[in-house]
Amino acid sequence: RDAQGNWSGLDIDMAGDMAKRLGVGLELVPTTWATLVDDLSAKCDVAMGGVSITLKRAERASYSAPYVRDGKAAIVRCADAARFRTLADIDRPGVRVVVNPGGTNEEFAKGQLHQAQVIDYPDNNTIFGQIIDGKADVMVTDTSEIRWQTKQNPQLCGVSTDQPFTFSQKAYLMSLTAPDLQQWVDQWLNIAQHDGTYQALSEKYFGVV
Repeated sequence: RDAQGNWSGLDIDMAGDMAKRLGVGLELVPTTWATLVDDLSAKCDVAMGGVSITLKRAERASYSAPYVRDGKAAIVRCADAARFRTLADIDRPGVRVVVNPGGTNEEFAKGQLHQAQVIDYPDNNTIFGQIIDGKADVMVTDTSEIRWQTKQNPQLCGVSTDQPFTFSQKAYLMSLTAPDLQQWVDQWLNIAQHDGTYQALSEKYFGVV
């Protein structure tokens, strides 16, 4: 979401395709990682936008079938890429790791980084500028996000994107009280993945992977 309030992204376009095929209007509702599951019941029907499958979320909400394999890797200034080849290179005293609070990035940082300095930064839109501007050295995030950010910012490079530190998958999230919606979303997603819709949008935002 840019400064003018315009939304863009793979899942934004997928949400538009979903609404069109369902024959309903699309209303985009902002949320945060910390309030994501609560907002499902109170503000929206489906959560879309890089939502990782976690057992904790699955206790309170239903996932669609996964649509992309993912995992945690590092994004750094290209000039520093040789310094941060492994997780051990990152988890050292003096290394500044920036993290957006409330989601799986924070969980990873708290669970895996014991010596590096972890810096909370709440704005997802500008967090990568902290690395570009030299205010942080590393961010550990999903490989899908890294591919997008390095495409937009040539001064940033991904580390370990082909062999992520973790395994995860992305899916869409719905309320436990909406099993009919979950079934429909699964069928729509299956069609979109096989009729060229998803592939075209993936290449638009991430390039050929």
